[in-house]
Amino acid sequence: MLRMPTKAAIVAEERGLLERQRVFRFVADRVTAALAQCRSVEAIALIGSVACPLRREVPRFAPYKQLRLPIAHECKDVDLAAWVSRLDGLDELRRARGRVVGEIVAECGHGPAVHEIEIFLLEPGTSRYLGRLCYFRQCSAGKRDCLADGCGHQSFLKQHDDFSFYPEAIPRLWGNPKSPLRISSAAILVLA
Repeated sequence: MLRMPTKAAIVAEERGLLERQRVFRFVADRVTAALAQCRSVEAIALIGSVACPLRREVPRFAPYKQLRLPIAHECKDVDLAAWVSRLDGLDELRRARGRVVGEIVAECGHGPAVHEIEIFLLEPGTSRYLGRLCYFRQCSAGKRDCLADGCGHQSFLKQHDDFSFYPEAIPRLWGNPKSPLRISSAAILVLA
């Protein structure tokens, strides 16, 4: 029989979930700074659960799941939207993301895995979803992920079967889309 966690245990669990979100925001800021140096990137936005206040929900882990006890949402990865003017430079973006992960691990002794940083690629002007930035070292890597329809037609442009990108996940650009905005954990960086 599962025991109800104490208030102190719940507070400690939620503190850990908030710390995970804080660390992912730090990672997002570092990856955004690296991507901003890439020639084909026109704008970047932090989207997903890392970008917003954590909602309360019944999590996927014990004992909270079995007891149907809601706590703060568990951030599983960083989701960035990047508007790119060309697709022939995706290896540069992939390398920038990997370099940041290596730097964070070297500085802290641990860090995120590359697959925990999802980069959704969008067309400038229309925000049409193009695919995700692949995290494998070569294209095609011959992995199960590479078997998705359209995956690898453009090097390092990852596709997923039965995936729909919801444009409402992207915050609106405020003001002039050509004027630079300072990046924060919930803002869009538009490169001049």
